[in-house]
Formats: sequence, C-alpha cells, structure tokens
Amino acid sequence: MRLVSSAVAVRLHLSSSEAVQQSLLPPQNMEKSDDRREVVLLATGSFNPITVMHLRLFELARDYLHETGKYKVIKGIISPVGDGYKKKGLIEASHRLAMANLATKNSNWIEVDSWECSQKEWMETVLVLRHHQQKLANANTSDSSEKVVHKKGHKRKRENSYQDKTDRCLQESKVMPQVKLLCGADMLESLGKPNLWKNEDVIEILSSFGIVCITRLGSNASNFIYESDILWKYKHMIHLVEEWITNDISSTKIRRALRRGMSIRYLVPDSVVEYIENHELYNERSEERNSGIILEPLARNSKNS
Repeated sequence: MRLVSSAVAVRLHLSSSEAVQQSLLPPQNMEKSDDRREVVLLATGSFNPITVMHLRLFELARDYLHETGKYKVIKGIISPVGDGYKKKGLIEASHRLAMANLATKNSNWIEVDSWECSQKEWMETVLVLRHHQQKLANANTSDSSEKVVHKKGHKRKRENSYQDKTDRCLQESKVMPQVKLLCGADMLESLGKPNLWKNEDVIEILSSFGIVCITRLGSNASNFIYESDILWKYKHMIHLVEEWITNDISSTKIRRALRRGMSIRYLVPDSVVEYIENHELYNERSEERNSGIILEPLARNSKNS
C-alpha cells in the first residue's frame, strides 16, 4: 500500500509541475509573429493606356520583396497622373482611370486611386507618396484608437496574464507600413534628366520611401545608379528586380498599333480593349493632344531654376 501511495504521490507531483510549466508557455493557438516590414507598392504614371506589363510590375516586385524575407507586400496602388501633366498624346484622366479600374477588377491586392488624377494641377511624385503614407498613418491611428475604446468598454478588467503582456508587446512593436515607389527602368533613368525632377524631391523619395525598379532588356540600371551621386548615396534604398521573362510591351507601342488599325488583344486586358473600342480612343488626333506644350514638370522646374 505504501508503494502504491508513493507512486500516486509522485505522479501527482509530476502532473502539478507539468501544469505549472504549461501555464508559462504561450498558448498553442497563438499565431507566430511576422516581423517582416509591411510594404505598399505605389506606381505613378500616365497609364495611357494601362497594359499587362503595368500589372506584371506589381507581381514581380511582390515576389522579389517576399523572397528577401524582410518585407511583406500588403497592397499595390495604381495612381494615374492628372491631365495637368500635359504630356503629348495624353488622353483624359477619366478614361485612363476607368481603364485602370477595369484592368484591376479581378485583382485581390492591386487597387486604383483617383486622388492624383483628380487634382487640377500636376502633382509631384513626392507629394503623391506623402499623401498615401499619411493615409496609412491616419488609418493606423484610427485602428489604435478603436482598440483603446474597446478595451475601456470592458466591464471586468482582465488579469495581467501572459496573453495581455504579449498583446501589448506586439502592439508596441507594430511598425506602420511603408510606401515604396514602384517603377520601370525608364523612370529610374529619368531621375537624371535636368529640370524633370528636383534634387530635393529625389532625395526625399529615396531616403523616406525607397524605390523598387523593374529592369528591362537593354537597360543598365546598375550603371546609371553608379553614375549618379544622389542615387549612389541612397543605393541601399533602391531594389533592382530582374525580369527574366522579357516583355517589351509599352503604352507608346499600344497607341501606335491602334493608330495603324492593328490588334492589341492579349497586350492589354480584354476589358480595356473593349473600352478603347467602345469609346474610339487613340487615333492620330488624340496623339497630337498637348502637342507643342512643354511638359509641366519641365516648365515648372525651369522657372524655379
């Protein structure tokens, strides 16, 4: 009997110890923390018209950033430039916005934003980046406020448990998502054109946001970064993404094909093809729009230089 009682006592002691140890461990159903920096990819440009290559840029950039293990892309934003840009052949923003919305209709993470193209005047890219970063900041503040109000509404204060401490640590370590400029090699190279970009704007874009650039066949983005003192200084903020499946589709070539009565099917989404046909967009007359007018950034920056 004594041996049996001793064995029972040992088992009870072990069970008690295991229970204490289990209580010190995190809950089994608790999700593993993801310490990757959340990123929102923002692409600005004419989208005149939007093509499948524009959409591919987002997919390529997301794959690349995820493979680094440092970033988690949570959203992509397409922001068509406004009519105030005054680029030759640029059709109305309402059409370009509508086509972009049609092109992204089936995407579960890429959306179109109308803020930039709804402005009466042309907006510098750095202002568009600031706008979307501020939207994220406002949303983050709003979410935090709602959590505080919800906790204050509890009738019974929760005990200072392991879960409470973990929740607070996760909330404090939560970093606001960062907006990064998504572009092609042609935009990266344009940063060196006189009066097209202001140096202070380029510095802010690089230092505060960063660039994800999709390279193209025949371009040497690395060499361009080397030759630019500003880009070289902030080269750690520039992500160059190699496109191994070469794709030379461009809006310029799409418009040229349309002027010549050639098919553009499978070069742009079918819904965009239908929209162009229904509204009879892109012809010799539309290509002459803003002809003879200086591009707005060149005109504005030339006055200030």
